[in-house]
Amino acid sequence: MSVVTQERDYYAEIFADFEKATAGNGQGWLQPVRRAAIARFTELGFPTTRDEDWRFTNVAPLAQIAFQLTSDSRVELTPREIAQFAIPGLGDIQLVFVNGRYAPTLSSTGLPGHGVSVRSLAQAFKDDRDVLEQHLTRYAAYAHDAFIALNTAFMDDGAFVHVPRGRVVEKPIRLLYVSTATADPIATHPRNLIVMDEDSQAVIVEDYVALDADVYFSNVVTEVVVGQNSVLSHYMIERESHQAFSVSTLRLEQGRSSNVTSHRVLLGGALVRNNVHPVLAGEGSECLINGLFMATGSQHMDNFMRVEHASPHCDSRQFYHGILDGRSHGVFSGRIIVHKDAQKTDAKQTNKNLLLSQEAQIDSKPQLEIYADDVKCTHGATIGQIDQDAIFYLRSRGIAEDAARALLLFGFAGETLERMKAEPIRRYLETLVAQWLPEGKLLEEVR
Repeated sequence: MSVVTQERDYYAEIFADFEKATAGNGQGWLQPVRRAAIARFTELGFPTTRDEDWRFTNVAPLAQIAFQLTSDSRVELTPREIAQFAIPGLGDIQLVFVNGRYAPTLSSTGLPGHGVSVRSLAQAFKDDRDVLEQHLTRYAAYAHDAFIALNTAFMDDGAFVHVPRGRVVEKPIRLLYVSTATADPIATHPRNLIVMDEDSQAVIVEDYVALDADVYFSNVVTEVVVGQNSVLSHYMIERESHQAFSVSTLRLEQGRSSNVTSHRVLLGGALVRNNVHPVLAGEGSECLINGLFMATGSQHMDNFMRVEHASPHCDSRQFYHGILDGRSHGVFSGRIIVHKDAQKTDAKQTNKNLLLSQEAQIDSKPQLEIYADDVKCTHGATIGQIDQDAIFYLRSRGIAEDAARALLLFGFAGETLERMKAEPIRRYLETLVAQWLPEGKLLEEVR
């Protein structure tokens, strides 16, 4: 029996056990979707490097591990244990999940008011079925994506946020996912659904952290629906275990004249795949995709962007920066698709990368796919090393070479961070970036 057949049979078997365990929990309406998703996964299997969209990323090491579901791996944490991940000044609207399971004692969800819902998806299955049936699984299509299919088959918990029409959530909403050490390698499949009705505003932070350097598989899908004239700032911070496999998919559906900013900072993980797929479905919508990935050692970080312009007069901007050290490997694959009816599209895509060692590697693949004739679209990519002339200039001003390198690297990363308007999040990420740099302590002294 081939490895591919074994992996498909394995997930089909654990799905059968999962289906039995979830029978009678009031989610019967989801069973046809789950069954269709696992059937599609068994047809697709995990992608290989023969698939164009996975050409630079080999997931064979992930496919060869028999990950267990988290239902057998419940862990209780204390507030002190998660306090180390606090973001100063952010506020206290927070959902906490431990190994993919909602932890109510660590969460605080009662403050938004005005009809705003912030709860676990498991609870939303009971309380918000009308909204879930209208939106859940409608946007993140599993027909051509094995990881979305796997997540859809095993989705059982995650976050649900619903902002009603005309409501403005003043404080950021944080979704904190904590992974801990377990007896056997586990897989979590969090499913997040964010629904913003017309004329609403919110800031939402997804934060993925690890308490232990352990092997696990995090497979996240977030579906976001942004109604007409609504404004969303979405942040994702990924700092998983350096032995972890992390796959995340953000699928955005934008209504007329909506405005979305997506900020993503990737620092952890052994193998990371970051998928961002906005669809500008309503006329006059705007989208900013802004990201920073920093890898060292043997880390592999793959960023796959797909921006679809489906209506006229829409603007999109993509800015992704990568810093790669050691033997790390980075990937940027960005595609802007302009559909036939999307006249007057204005789209720009930029990917900039710094290689800090001779062994670090980056594959950058910006693409345009245009079916309209009245558009303004540009794309570009750069790959380089630290400017030695800039280092010489700083040294001539009395700054040591290591500190000069740190300042230049921080300035490069800062181009991404400066686009983040939520000050507590930006300041916190500045600290994380400074700590990542080899000369971080020197940087703090110079700053």
